[in-house]
Amino acid sequence: MATMQEVAKRAGVSKATVSRVLTGKGYVGEETKARVFAAIAESGYRPNLLARSLASSKTQTLGLVVTNTLYHGVYFSELLSHAARMTEDKGRQLLLADGKHSAEEERQAIQYLLDLRCDAIIIYPRFLSVDELDEIIDNHSQPIMVLNRRLRKHASHCVWSDQKASSVSAVSQLIARGHRDIAFITGSLDSPTGIERLSGYKEALAQHDIAVRDELIVQGKWTPASGAQGVAELLARNATFTALVASNDDMAIGAIKQLHESKLAVPQQVSVVGFDDIAIAPFTVPALSSVKIPATGMIKETINRLIFMLDGGDFHQQQTFPGELITRDSIINGPHA
Repeated sequence: MATMQEVAKRAGVSKATVSRVLTGKGYVGEETKARVFAAIAESGYRPNLLARSLASSKTQTLGLVVTNTLYHGVYFSELLSHAARMTEDKGRQLLLADGKHSAEEERQAIQYLLDLRCDAIIIYPRFLSVDELDEIIDNHSQPIMVLNRRLRKHASHCVWSDQKASSVSAVSQLIARGHRDIAFITGSLDSPTGIERLSGYKEALAQHDIAVRDELIVQGKWTPASGAQGVAELLARNATFTALVASNDDMAIGAIKQLHESKLAVPQQVSVVGFDDIAIAPFTVPALSSVKIPATGMIKETINRLIFMLDGGDFHQQQTFPGELITRDSIINGPHA
């Protein structure tokens, strides 16, 4: 394996000059840089990244903690794709750590990335509480941003979407269209997002003096299969409903399939709304109406803030991204329109 000394000999420069070219520290003329890079290409030299990071105190990496129970589904694949692409655009590498199944394991994943000397870390938490996240930010010097959770103490270190307000808005729009009997398939109720979307559904009904009917609420697990099972449970209860809201698009797609197999036409007999507006939503039959949560904008803001912090900047304002119901073919006016 080629060494830095061999590169220096090929380029006719000192080892210190090669080091300055690789680290970007200190002035080196363009002609000399060109000779060094040519020597690197010819020799096949690969810099020792760990040694460089120890010398420069920077690894050019951003860490991302996501629990593996969130990996499935189109929404999170899109989120990870955006994160990787935007990190690449910033000339950095994205390192993913698994938060697994508990707050303690999320802590361990964060510490793992810190031990790898990531320059900054993004946390997409499921189990850690807001107070615990604020404490983690207090106790570490590396910039840390929390995605999709509103912090109390470090408001400028989080980028979030008001899931409850988005749910209130979506359900209220169904009510405005003349629907009164609205079923709801929850997400996993150990998820803050799942809890907030259910809370928004109940709040919208209360705002319009519509009683919450327990028989119209079933629990899902974010998957298409659980959406289909949710519809099966509703029908087994002989529940009557003219609209159905699922806590994500995967479950909404499963629900539409089960409604079709149960000879209930969408939207003629049951209007359906999902959440997240995944890329496939406009291409389902009928095209799925969905609450768009701007994952791309949230990731972009998160990474931009981290880079700004790494450059010595600071933020003093919080950033929230509102959800928006994208209306497509899966909803029509209800009987009370």
